[in-house]
Amino acid sequence: MSGPHHPTEPAPGAAGPAAAAPPRDGVTDLVRWAAFSCFLVPVVLLWYGASLAGTAGTALGLAAVTGACRLLLRRSARVAARPAGPDSAPRAGHRHRAAPPARRGGRHAGENTPVG
Repeated sequence: MSGPHHPTEPAPGAAGPAAAAPPRDGVTDLVRWAAFSCFLVPVVLLWYGASLAGTAGTALGLAAVTGACRLLLRRSARVAARPAGPDSAPRAGHRHRAAPPARRGGRHAGENTPVG
């Protein structure tokens, strides 16, 4: 007979959590939900009486936005996973110029006000 089972160890004969399911990718889950909504939104629009042309346009627009977001998310994940190398460090003697100060909108009494 074997010794007592510790709760942090997997039970004998049971697969560990890594073998149960692969790690979930947040981008993949997000794209799946977006694809689902690309299907669901036109169905709901048709259900409530929207025109077929308007529904098709909405579906194409949602699909285009979903595709663009997927590409941007994948690119962002690749850039974030890239190790910081010598190219990412600022070069010696290279200074970045500060942006000019932001201007506020609105009226300014006293500036360029005609004297009357």
